[in-house]
Amino acid sequence: MEFRDMRRFKQALDKKTCIDILTAATRGTLAVLGDGGYPYTVPMNFVYDSGKIYFHCALSGHKLDAINACDKVSFNVLGTPEKKNPADWWYYVKSVTVFGRASVVSDGEEKVAALTKLGNKYFPDKSQVAPDIERNISRTNVLCLRIEHMTGKQVEEK
Repeated sequence: MEFRDMRRFKQALDKKTCIDILTAATRGTLAVLGDGGYPYTVPMNFVYDSGKIYFHCALSGHKLDAINACDKVSFNVLGTPEKKNPADWWYYVKSVTVFGRASVVSDGEEKVAALTKLGNKYFPDKSQVAPDIERNISRTNVLCLRIEHMTGKQVEEK
């Protein structure tokens, strides 16, 4: 598939900046084709790793049903809004939108590696990551979004 060029190309972010935002951000919104053809979006914790984005989720639910029916998804992350001048009311915001295909990770080693990366990103005490994975892995799915296209944009909200 050929993806559209970004209309406001002067606001485009380079790939490195997009990856930096994906690496630093703590939440993003996953969009799937949900029930009845309606878009279904859900905020998710995630970890970016070498052209892939990993999520953890339950063993069943709307999101998984949607991905099983249509693996094409998008994912959006907002960077931290910044004020260039503290007296201004508006912010500069960077965002990244990713398009790709999502699937449940079935390989046990990849699943543990992804959960470890997620745990290392979010757990304040890294020593708790492995015990938590061991305790919860049987009731946890890991999704992998393989990035096919990525765009980033900086906007001044005024």
